[in-house]
Amino acid sequence: MAVYVSSRNRLKILTFVASSSSAALYLLISTIPSILKMINFTNIALAAFQMPKVGLGTLGISSSEASTVINEALSLGYRLIDCAPVYFNEKEIGDAFHESTSGVPRTDVFITSKLASPFHRPEHVEPALRKTLNDLRLGYLDLFLIHWPVAFKYVEFDPSARGWPDEGAEIDESDGGARIDPNVSIRDTWTAMEKLVDKGLVKHIGVANFPVMLLHDLLSYARVPPVVNQVEIHPYNQQTKLSSYCKSRNVAVQAYSPLGLPSYKGTEEPDLLSDPVLKEIAAAHGVTVAQICLQWSLQQGYHVIVKSSKRNHLEENLLVSHKNEFASNPIQLTPEEMGRIASLDRNLRFTRPDDWWKDMPVFN
Repeated sequence: MAVYVSSRNRLKILTFVASSSSAALYLLISTIPSILKMINFTNIALAAFQMPKVGLGTLGISSSEASTVINEALSLGYRLIDCAPVYFNEKEIGDAFHESTSGVPRTDVFITSKLASPFHRPEHVEPALRKTLNDLRLGYLDLFLIHWPVAFKYVEFDPSARGWPDEGAEIDESDGGARIDPNVSIRDTWTAMEKLVDKGLVKHIGVANFPVMLLHDLLSYARVPPVVNQVEIHPYNQQTKLSSYCKSRNVAVQAYSPLGLPSYKGTEEPDLLSDPVLKEIAAAHGVTVAQICLQWSLQQGYHVIVKSSKRNHLEENLLVSHKNEFASNPIQLTPEEMGRIASLDRNLRFTRPDDWWKDMPVFN
């Protein structure tokens, strides 16, 4: 049986439905601010943080080799490039990346740079970053690190000029510690770093060369926590307690000098790549000692930064088991082999700021 509804009643029904929908929409909109307050965007960002396991270090890459090294690295499959102003080659690295014929888009490459010590004061942090972005010819960084937990006195620079003039070496010169600025706190620097994330100039921020207690203190007040601590780790300097702490606080460990640092080695100090235990393990797997050192780091969950200007070494450093397409015959160290390597630890650092900065024992 059909039900007749008059025009007047139809209008009343439509008005009621519309008013009810408006009320529901208003209620929904009014609850959005409280919902947003309940969402921890920092945890979401940390959960979304992904960084390639193996990266290319650019320390020591000369102006003449930059184009070839960057192009070959990208072509081979490197997707992380680790830079710093104090390497004095960011201009050349930026040109090489911009002019690369590899066909790899910017969005596929994770690029890191670092805040040099003369720019720790809050008002200098953003200008220093913008200088790096200009040198690298980029609009943003994927990761920006405090290079060392020590501030130097400010060094003026031309923000419009790319690269550093010869006197730019001052940004890495402490004059035996005389240029250290004791009046700048890590907290002030970190607050300025967080603002770079807010502005979209960097995706993530982190630290390098931070011992446990400095990192512990930073995490107590950081609004945007550090996602990475980049430190010297290799079989002769394993830093197990620092690594365990970082893991417990969701801070990724990125190992620099994972093969040792021959150019910093004292004449009486051992050569990591000539270690008889490592050579024996490498021979058993039919690989190089360098690959064993890298695999040792990767099996512990570390990320690694490796540097070479030779194509065969660039390729060799990728052929390790870190779940990429290059590891067709992956290395897997046994628990016994991992234990033997663990026994090699001798707390031997090749990067020793104590030699550079008088009365500033960062690691002691």
